[in-house]
Amino acid sequence: MVKCIVTGGAGFIGSHLVDRLILENHDVAVIDNLSLGNNDFINLKAIFYNEDITDYNKIRPLFDKVDVVFHLAADPRLQVSIEKPIETNKININGTLNVFQAAKEAGIKKIIFSSSCAVYGDQLLPIHEDMAPVPKSLYGLQKLVGENYARLYCELYGMQIVSLRYFNVYGPRKRMDGAYPMVIPIFLKQKLQGEAMTIVGDGEQTRDYVHVSDVVLANIKAWKSDVSNGTIINIGSGRQTSVNEIAMFIGGDIIHVAGRIGEMRYIEADIKKAKKLLGWEPKIYIEDGIEQLKKTL
Repeated sequence: MVKCIVTGGAGFIGSHLVDRLILENHDVAVIDNLSLGNNDFINLKAIFYNEDITDYNKIRPLFDKVDVVFHLAADPRLQVSIEKPIETNKININGTLNVFQAAKEAGIKKIIFSSSCAVYGDQLLPIHEDMAPVPKSLYGLQKLVGENYARLYCELYGMQIVSLRYFNVYGPRKRMDGAYPMVIPIFLKQKLQGEAMTIVGDGEQTRDYVHVSDVVLANIKAWKSDVSNGTIINIGSGRQTSVNEIAMFIGGDIIHVAGRIGEMRYIEADIKKAKKLLGWEPKIYIEDGIEQLKKTL
């Protein structure tokens, strides 16, 4: 039985990953301070540690005798990173360094690091991994720093780390509340409440939406692959979808509000590298994923 740690395992993506690992009969420990996670999402078969990755001394002993680490714990809210740079730096950079160092000290070789397409900034489409990152938000910069730590931990200490750059992940358990929820869950919440869907800006901005189950599979494949050396891999659908199209798929009235700073305008992933190195490609199209979510309302 493989022993796994999932940081952020009470969160949206992390909890789905924990469920999959346990389904495959692995021994899973979750590290999550529940600041953004949900206690209800924690698999009852997992060992749960209510700890903060920014506290190295608290988390360090939890890494002993572990085989693989999936590092998902973060504050992924772009606007919050702009408004609270010191607080989010502590989580997304210092916390990531703590996880890497704890794994190193415990002799763990393999880490799957959850990064983000936010590192890229505005680029010609489709966005591929060889493009020079120019992040537009502090969150994007923080994830870029994490990737560079991953690369150096591989070079300096012989670790095996893969950095997965997620594009816009959606699916069950995605937060509908908070100051900056993702467009799909907030649109679904507004529809449920009989309200008009609020479109930020002109709605022509696009995102590359990838279903959480596909992201979980990418993590599993990255872990079981021979890929290492801080290799960076895009995890997206390879297709761009506008906010206006999302509203159309969901159906209902819309209203427009002012745009926000720090956000990329158009996003579409080049996923050739994921197909080649991991044998991975998405299985759920955005239209089908939204239909599944609508049935849960």
